Amino acid sequence: MLINKRDNFADICREFQWRLPDTYNLAYDVCDRHAELRPDSIALIQETPHGVRNFTYKDIQIYANKTANYLRHLGLKRGDRVMILLGQDPATAIMHVACWKAGLISTPTSVLFGAEAIAYRLQDAGIRALITNTANYPKVMEAREQAPDLHAVILTDGAGPGAHDYWSEIDRASDSFDTLPLTPDTPALISYTSGTTGLPKGTLHAHRVLLGHMPSMEVALDFFPHPDDIMWSPADWSWLAGLMNVLMASWFVGIPVLTFRATSFDPEQAMDLMGRHNVRTSILTPTVLKLLRQAPRASLEKARLRAILSGSEAVGKELLEWSSEALGVRVNEAFGQTECNVPMGNSWRVLGVRSGSLGKAMPGHEAAIVDDDGNVLKPGERGNLAFRRGHPVMFLEYWKQPQATASKYVGDWLLTGDLAYMDEDGYYWYQGRGDDVITSSGYRIGPGEIEDALTRHPAVAMAAAIGVPDPVRTETIKAFIVLARGVTGSDALADDIREMVRTRLARHEYPREIAFVDALPMTVTGKILRRELREQERLRSSAARS
Repeated sequence: MLINKRDNFADICREFQWRLPDTYNLAYDVCDRHAELRPDSIALIQETPHGVRNFTYKDIQIYANKTANYLRHLGLKRGDRVMILLGQDPATAIMHVACWKAGLISTPTSVLFGAEAIAYRLQDAGIRALITNTANYPKVMEAREQAPDLHAVILTDGAGPGAHDYWSEIDRASDSFDTLPLTPDTPALISYTSGTTGLPKGTLHAHRVLLGHMPSMEVALDFFPHPDDIMWSPADWSWLAGLMNVLMASWFVGIPVLTFRATSFDPEQAMDLMGRHNVRTSILTPTVLKLLRQAPRASLEKARLRAILSGSEAVGKELLEWSSEALGVRVNEAFGQTECNVPMGNSWRVLGVRSGSLGKAMPGHEAAIVDDDGNVLKPGERGNLAFRRGHPVMFLEYWKQPQATASKYVGDWLLTGDLAYMDEDGYYWYQGRGDDVITSSGYRIGPGEIEDALTRHPAVAMAAAIGVPDPVRTETIKAFIVLARGVTGSDALADDIREMVRTRLARHEYPREIAFVDALPMTVTGKILRRELREQERLRSSAARS
């Protein structure tokens, strides 16, 4: 543990100090040290339709060493970028560790993305190598035509035209590799934002990022780890929450992670899975908790969870009460974003939780409500939720975007883009967003990329995307479309536009609702006023209910 175990949250924060080493490689902390001290300990439990396979920390180290040697054989050198276009797959974990060992920069990417979204990230990050599977290879073949820097494509389930067979290739590589002695500030990974303002930005994180996560994870998972902990979450490892909060946080403390790849979330299957493998800790978004609430009581009783962490949106009092009664666990909540993950949260174990609040700043963090000039506001005053710069979990920069990086800060404060206030007791309360992010099924989705895809349809002249309330998903995406001259709106056209966005971007980013309009509300400088669209939608919904 990085924190001192205390019964009082204030004592934990007061006693905590950062002690970053001069030399540091993330791969050593999540793999090598466990492989050296207890090589037979289980790191990964993979459940497949064909049975269960266990990977020890020594197994992970051997495969990562082989992979690092293979990547060097392909000509990759320190600082080169590698895209990992896979879900919860052992190769995902192994490739990240291998990249960090060799000083390469891993770039997790969701398999939900279509060819256009993949091509954008390939171009923007200058990806040199990409690993995926045959199911996603057709999208890569289309996208690589726009990616001149892409040198090698690797498949985890066999070779293909212009692609290497991963397991066969690393089988021939040496299993000896000296993990590079890097520094805490050496770049380790690029995780793309949701594109809340314009196209997604590549958020560059250093090897210290996991150290920055751990105090928060230890508190939010009720003094993580316990000796019998096993972690599982449906959170995809292509997102920072799945990769760092679930997989690497667990490996940092040396506990096993269960992985299971499902085409869709099945509540009964999830509870059965957690029960059979004795899962004790999990990260479950409010959307997942809502789906679990629909499962039969008998299936809910199969699991014996010790701690649950939730986030991405507010859980809500009713869902908190249901989780406590039906699952036997009081759900803790955490707040964060790609640039600065889990800096705030709560814990029923040590902090008096106030339902509906964001909680307090976690150990090692300093939070404040500031105005647009960076001046700290008084309790009760609404302003920008901000965190003091310099924390290990904070990003290094937006990839190749120095102006955007600079605008993320005002003085000593990193601005989250969210509006909030702090009460007299130091709890923070969310008041709205300074940007137009859409929160749907646990995903934070920016409208910019959706609108860009919409306007690529020949029938669309202009488009705006907003989130509208949904009882299960929190929000669904609604698009307002101004059609090109001479085009008439129809249900068939709306279906065609939806399908285009679904294939170009991702299944969770397409608009479920489409409204054809004559014009969009805009500022004098030509910016779309999405807040006016949200207000119009609120009034329309209220009128429909009355």
